[in-house]
Amino acid sequence: MKYGVFTVSMPEYTIEETLDVLAELGYDGVEWRVQEVSDKFVEGIPFESRYWVNNKSTVDINTIVDEAEYIKDLCQKKGLEIFGLTTYLNPKDKEKIEEVLKAAVIMGAPHIRVFTPGYSGETHHNVIFQETQDHMKDLEILAGKYDVKILFEIHMDNIFASPSAAIRLLEGFDPKKLGIIYDPGNMVYEGFEDYKKSFEILGDYIGHIHVKNGRWEADGLDEFGAMTWKRQWVPLKKGMANLRKFFQTMVDMGYNATISIEDFSNEESTYDKLKANLIYIKELEQAARTTT
Repeated sequence: MKYGVFTVSMPEYTIEETLDVLAELGYDGVEWRVQEVSDKFVEGIPFESRYWVNNKSTVDINTIVDEAEYIKDLCQKKGLEIFGLTTYLNPKDKEKIEEVLKAAVIMGAPHIRVFTPGYSGETHHNVIFQETQDHMKDLEILAGKYDVKILFEIHMDNIFASPSAAIRLLEGFDPKKLGIIYDPGNMVYEGFEDYKKSFEILGDYIGHIHVKNGRWEADGLDEFGAMTWKRQWVPLKKGMANLRKFFQTMVDMGYNATISIEDFSNEESTYDKLKANLIYIKELEQAARTTT
């Protein structure tokens, strides 16, 4: 397996600093956050929101094609692979998706992420589902045109929240062109299915892995005296996703590709998390291979 970091979880580092740190710590690659970058620094945001606001380790989607060669060269000099370009684009945003695909070709990135629509209950699920599937027909053509896979992440609060939902949306499409990012941390909150069963369901559609962890925490009582719960991102060792079992499943099912850490916990510095997490997941892989 090859290990990298999705740069959303390195918010205080610039692009250049990100590569310095990852190379120093011994990572194999980097998965770039791709989003609009504002010149204005937003003041007063909660500490836990720094991943998504004022994130310096972000490639600007508006200039990504122009910057692609520079970023590729930086990565090569540090000996780091570019695992992917991870956007927040909707499947209908085809013009911007094509620009990111062009950048991926220049950088040598094997895939990009496109985000599937959220589900809030305002629009019927089946309507969103059909519209998304219609757009995916065009995305399959684009992926083939540029020979870059387009991946959709299993993610809570959208129509792609579980392996079963993912295969329902993707079935019939070419897994060499469209696939999924499997994320056991997201499925703590919605969409959990047994890991082995998930791999059996998804098969060749699994194109990349994200590793993070979270848990539900007690959040008081409602007006009827029933307990309420809130979501909380936590360190890899403190969450509800059974990462030991997950790594065993990956080894048993023959997954031997790329994995990006995406740690949103706030108990340690980013540097300390990056260092400890790499040691931990390598230990999990070694333990799994020993057991096998």
